[in-house]
Amino acid sequence: MPETRIDAAITGTDQHVDFSVDAQSTDAPTGHKETTWQDTEWNTYLGYYKDEKTPEITVVVDAKSTWTVGKGYKANEETMMLLDTIKGNGKDTFNTILENAMRTMLLGGNFYAEVIRDEEENLINLKPLDPSVMKIVFNRQGMILRFEQTSKTSKANKKFAPEDIFYLPRNRIADEMHGTGIAQKLKLIIDMKNEAMEDMRRVMHRNIDPVWIFHMDTDNVTEIAKFKATQDAARGKGENMYVPKDVIVPELNAVAPNATLNPMAWITYLDNLFYELAGVPKIIVGGSGEFTEASAKIAYLAFQQGVEEEQLFLEEQVLSQLNLLIELEFPASLENELLSDQKKDGAQNIDASETTAGEGQ
Repeated sequence: MPETRIDAAITGTDQHVDFSVDAQSTDAPTGHKETTWQDTEWNTYLGYYKDEKTPEITVVVDAKSTWTVGKGYKANEETMMLLDTIKGNGKDTFNTILENAMRTMLLGGNFYAEVIRDEEENLINLKPLDPSVMKIVFNRQGMILRFEQTSKTSKANKKFAPEDIFYLPRNRIADEMHGTGIAQKLKLIIDMKNEAMEDMRRVMHRNIDPVWIFHMDTDNVTEIAKFKATQDAARGKGENMYVPKDVIVPELNAVAPNATLNPMAWITYLDNLFYELAGVPKIIVGGSGEFTEASAKIAYLAFQQGVEEEQLFLEEQVLSQLNLLIELEFPASLENELLSDQKKDGAQNIDASETTAGEGQ
């Protein structure tokens, strides 16, 4: 007979798991004579940009690029004449090359272009390169020694001196050898959103075309296969089926209304989180997520700061690497309008007692 003493009770294993993230170390030179880095994830990020199932990434990358360089640039007459001669692949302009740079840099974090000069070291062209075949070689002090292009058609690497590559690493952190793009942090969110949308798609299909279970009074494989083919053909054409009584008993395997979680709120949350982390408000890409004009203006103003910072980065890199002074134009600013609205609205956050403190004295 088992013992029934209350003091024989024991504690179960704690099933709670605290959230944590893995520690990280920077991709930095290791102290060897040469350390190399190559972007092995670029083709994955490019797939997300081009795939028809992930248009959100395409939209935010294109929008940020268009707003950053889409209105063009200003420079002195000599610089403008020089930049007008740059043709990239033959049909590019300097502006389209900058927009290409923005797209590539935003997506994967790194942009490369070959700097081509004439015999007198004058800049005559910039040719964008595939990030997946570019390798950066650093010395033990963390300085770039050279770039190498691992050709898609040849086993021999083409080597470039640091000044022969126009290189844009975005969002470098600490002593890392490379930049970081937005695809890395948006990938998980877009995966979850597409999974939820695919689940919702299946649910909608099942509402129109539910699953049936057929209880068949036979175990003859040939008869079962023949009935299956007939039933599938009838359902495919939307026709009726007529079977002998008691030979087959159909059962509708339907999901009761409201019996499952509604994924729409989850999809909406992921969608909002995606644009928030991408740093591109929905109003920029034609959405209407903001409820008031004031909140839309604040979202726009926050986006403007990000765009201006991207423009500053490009301007500084063009000056540093190409020795050319340009000024990228911003499409439209709301700062003056916000200041005007504030003046019209008056001081709304002042305590009323402060404005009457001196009365009656």
